[in-house]
Amino acid sequence: MTLALDERDRIRAAMERILAGIPEHSNGALTIVALATEAQVPRNALTQRHLDLKNEFYAEVRARGQTPDSEKRLRQQVRHMRELRAADAEEIARLKADVEALVGALHQVTMENSSLHQQLADRHGIVRRLPTQAPLTT
Repeated sequence: MTLALDERDRIRAAMERILAGIPEHSNGALTIVALATEAQVPRNALTQRHLDLKNEFYAEVRARGQTPDSEKRLRQQVRHMRELRAADAEEIARLKADVEALVGALHQVTMENSSLHQQLADRHGIVRRLPTQAPLTT
């Protein structure tokens, strides 16, 4: 028996054991990693050499109404990413509102500053402008 045939036979036997719920060498998860462990073959045997067996395994899992563990994990990650995206959208909306408020406050302060400068110019020396102090550095 050639190495490839022996490998295929071991993979098929491992598929049967996992799908029957009686794994001998793995945790019995519905994943390619568990299937490779159960068949005692390298994972790349399923991802590179025996793609048909990998696809057959996943097809059988789906046919039994089950979802492969890898798909469950991916769906959970998608849900988590959507939650993060929604939280980011809320934060962006808050930041935009803050920016608008700060721009309004800056405009108001600029107008008040202009008004004060105008008042200084109109009083002809009654109020003197003091030199500004350099900021303190720490």
